Parts: sequence; C-alpha cells; structure tokens
Amino acid sequence: MLDVIFYIAITAEAMTAALAAGRRKMDWFGVCLLASVTALGGGTTRDLFLGHYPLYWVANPYILLLVCGAALFTIAIARIVHRLKWTFLVLDGLGLVVFTIIGCNVAMEIGAHPLIVIVSGMVTGIVGGILRDVLCNDVPLVFRSELYATVSIVTAMIYYFGVTANLDPDLVILAALAIGFPLRILALVKKWQMPKFVYDKEL
Repeated sequence: MLDVIFYIAITAEAMTAALAAGRRKMDWFGVCLLASVTALGGGTTRDLFLGHYPLYWVANPYILLLVCGAALFTIAIARIVHRLKWTFLVLDGLGLVVFTIIGCNVAMEIGAHPLIVIVSGMVTGIVGGILRDVLCNDVPLVFRSELYATVSIVTAMIYYFGVTANLDPDLVILAALAIGFPLRILALVKKWQMPKFVYDKEL
C-alpha cells in the first residue's frame, strides 16, 4: 500500500513543481530539474545525513524517469491542470504522511536514535518543497502557510511509538494515515497555522 501511494505522491509532487517552473518561464530542462528536486529532495537529504547508500533513486533509476516523465506530461496538459488544484493538494497531503513514514522506516532500519527517526521522517516529508521554493526564490511554503511540518512530526511520532510498542505494523501505518492525513486536510480547509514571529524594529 505504501509503495503505491509513494509513486502517486512523487508523481503529484513532480507535476506541481513543473507548474511552479512554468510560472517562472523555465525551459524544459529547468522543469525536469525542479520536479526532480521537489519529488526526490526529501529522501535524498535523508539518505545523505543518515549515510544511507546508495541513494534511493540511484538504486532505483526508474523513479527518476517517472518524475521527469510526469514533469514533461504536465507541460502537455498545463492548460487544464488548474482545474485539479484540490486533487493535487489532497495528494500532497497524502504524500506528506507516506514520505514521513518511509523516512522513519529508513532511520529505524539503521538503529537511529528516536529523535533522529522523527527528524528523518520530517525531512523526507518537507525538504523537497523547501528546495523547490528556494530555487524559485520564494519563502518556503512550510514556513508561511498551513500546518505542514507539524503534521509530519505528529505522523512520525505516532508511527515510531506504535512500532516500538510492538503493535501490528499495518495497524500502525493505518493509524498514522488516519491521523496525519485528515490533520493536513483540516489545516488546509481551516487554515490552521503555527504562531508567527513578527519583529519590525531596527537594531
């Protein structure tokens, strides 16, 4: 189940990144590069800081082909994609939860400290979007919009403590999905945000 959702999610991430590239008039190489950074950046960053080699897309190069293919396909259907805004938002929320669980699994497989497991899940879930926004010269969405990183942290904690409590793995995955995914959707609908720090005084 996780594998299927993973492939759907990275495809959606690649397509939304391609649209961001189009809004900035990037050429086709730029579209593919931004899509790859967005869809694969979180897992790549996780693998690098955990020393987990080969990188997951290096071990499975077809993932890179899928991402670039999705980006180029987006160019072809760009005129109608705007009608699917909520579809992409829902898939992004689902992907956030699944990426987080996968990131936790990778860290747990190498015996990482619990804190690192949770950070690994969060990094896998959010860093791709941060890299996309930085390359597009935007303040990263995760720092200025609805609850995102918080959802990833909550999901990671549910998953980690469920697994370490020796609960049924499939049940733990379902619990993480059942809590993390609706939380992200509610954050979108209700526009829940973390408190903002505003300081406008000159030093």
